[in-house]
Amino acid sequence: MIRGIRGATTVEKNDERAIIDATEKLLSVMIAENEIDPDKVASVFISVTDDLSSAFPAKALRKFEGWMYVPVMCMKEIPVPSSLKFCIRIMLHLNTDTAQQDIQHAYLEKAIALRPDLQNHS
Repeated sequence: MIRGIRGATTVEKNDERAIIDATEKLLSVMIAENEIDPDKVASVFISVTDDLSSAFPAKALRKFEGWMYVPVMCMKEIPVPSSLKFCIRIMLHLNTDTAQQDIQHAYLEKAIALRPDLQNHS
Protein backbone atom coordinates (compact mmCIF):
# COMPACT_ATOMS: atom_id res chain seq x y z
CA MET A 1 0.00 0.00 0.00
CA ILE A 2 1.24 3.48 -0.83
CA ARG A 3 0.22 6.17 1.66
CA GLY A 4 0.71 9.91 1.45
CA ILE A 5 2.29 11.77 4.34
CA ARG A 6 1.65 15.50 4.36
CA GLY A 7 3.72 18.23 5.87
CA ALA A 8 3.89 22.00 5.69
CA THR A 9 5.82 24.84 7.25
CA THR A 10 6.49 28.51 6.69
CA VAL A 11 9.48 30.83 6.61
CA GLU A 12 9.66 34.52 7.41
CA LYS A 13 11.30 35.62 4.15
CA ASN A 14 12.44 34.49 0.71
CA ASP A 15 15.92 33.42 1.76
CA GLU A 16 17.86 30.33 0.64
CA ARG A 17 19.08 29.36 4.13
CA ALA A 18 15.61 29.86 5.64
CA ILE A 19 13.99 27.68 2.96
CA ILE A 20 16.52 24.85 3.27
CA ASP A 21 16.56 24.92 7.09
CA ALA A 22 12.75 24.95 7.39
CA THR A 23 12.43 22.11 4.89
CA GLU A 24 15.08 20.08 6.71
CA LYS A 25 13.27 20.57 10.03
CA LEU A 26 9.93 19.55 8.52
CA LEU A 27 11.41 16.46 6.88
CA SER A 28 13.09 15.50 10.17
CA VAL A 29 9.74 15.56 11.94
CA MET A 30 7.98 13.62 9.19
CA ILE A 31 10.73 10.98 9.05
CA ALA A 32 11.02 10.55 12.82
CA GLU A 33 7.31 10.45 13.62
CA ASN A 34 6.55 7.95 10.86
CA GLU A 35 9.78 5.93 11.24
CA ILE A 36 10.41 6.30 7.51
CA ASP A 37 12.94 4.06 5.77
CA PRO A 38 14.05 5.84 2.57
CA ASP A 39 13.98 2.51 0.71
CA LYS A 40 10.21 2.48 1.26
CA VAL A 41 9.67 5.97 -0.21
CA ALA A 42 8.19 6.04 -3.72
CA SER A 43 8.56 9.80 -4.26
CA VAL A 44 8.46 13.21 -2.62
CA PHE A 45 6.72 16.30 -4.01
CA ILE A 46 7.65 19.66 -2.49
CA SER A 47 5.73 22.80 -3.37
CA VAL A 48 6.31 26.43 -2.48
CA THR A 49 4.13 29.50 -2.71
CA ASP A 50 4.85 32.13 -5.37
CA ASP A 51 6.77 34.29 -2.90
CA LEU A 52 9.52 31.67 -2.43
CA SER A 53 12.12 31.51 -5.20
CA SER A 54 15.56 31.66 -3.56
CA ALA A 55 16.20 27.89 -3.38
CA PHE A 56 14.97 24.46 -4.31
CA PRO A 57 13.73 23.06 -0.99
CA ALA A 58 14.54 19.54 -2.25
CA LYS A 59 18.19 20.30 -1.46
CA ALA A 60 17.32 19.66 2.19
CA LEU A 61 16.35 16.06 1.46
CA ARG A 62 19.85 15.29 0.21
CA LYS A 63 21.23 16.04 3.68
CA PHE A 64 19.62 12.85 5.02
CA GLU A 65 21.66 9.67 4.78
CA GLY A 66 20.14 7.05 2.49
CA TRP A 67 17.89 9.49 0.61
CA MET A 68 20.20 9.99 -2.40
CA TYR A 69 18.08 7.92 -4.81
CA VAL A 70 14.62 8.97 -3.63
CA PRO A 71 12.82 10.78 -6.49
CA VAL A 72 11.92 14.32 -5.48
CA MET A 73 10.29 17.16 -7.38
CA CYS A 74 9.77 20.84 -6.57
CA MET A 75 6.82 22.82 -7.88
CA LYS A 76 4.78 25.98 -7.33
CA GLU A 77 1.48 26.08 -5.46
CA ILE A 78 -1.62 27.54 -7.10
CA PRO A 79 -1.59 31.28 -6.24
CA VAL A 80 -4.98 31.41 -4.54
CA PRO A 81 -5.78 34.88 -3.17
CA SER A 82 -5.48 35.12 0.63
CA SER A 83 -3.64 31.77 0.88
CA LEU A 84 -0.86 31.24 3.41
CA LYS A 85 2.31 33.10 2.37
CA PHE A 86 5.93 31.86 2.48
CA CYS A 87 4.70 28.27 2.70
CA ILE A 88 6.53 25.02 1.90
CA ARG A 89 4.40 21.90 1.51
CA ILE A 90 5.54 18.28 1.26
CA MET A 91 3.71 15.20 0.00
CA LEU A 92 5.74 12.08 0.67
CA HIS A 93 4.56 8.79 -0.88
CA LEU A 94 5.48 5.82 1.29
CA ASN A 95 5.06 2.07 0.89
CA THR A 96 3.68 1.03 4.27
CA ASP A 97 1.25 -1.21 6.10
CA THR A 98 0.39 1.64 8.48
CA ALA A 99 -3.31 2.44 8.56
CA GLN A 100 -4.37 5.80 7.09
CA GLN A 101 -5.52 7.12 10.49
CA ASP A 102 -2.15 6.24 12.05
CA ILE A 103 -0.07 8.33 9.63
CA GLN A 104 1.52 11.29 11.42
CA HIS A 105 1.23 14.43 9.29
CA ALA A 106 3.35 17.43 10.29
CA TYR A 107 2.37 21.08 10.26
CA LEU A 108 4.87 23.56 11.68
CA GLU A 109 5.08 27.31 12.20
CA LYS A 110 2.19 29.25 10.60
CA ALA A 111 1.26 26.18 8.53
CA ILE A 112 -0.49 24.82 11.64
CA ALA A 113 -3.46 26.86 10.41
CA LEU A 114 -3.76 24.64 7.32
CA ARG A 115 -4.83 21.54 9.28
CA PRO A 116 -5.37 22.31 12.97
CA ASP A 117 -7.31 19.04 13.21
CA LEU A 118 -4.09 17.11 12.59
CA GLN A 119 -1.89 19.25 14.85
CA ASN A 120 0.36 17.48 17.32
CA HIS A 121 3.62 19.43 16.87
CA SER A 122 4.91 22.68 18.25
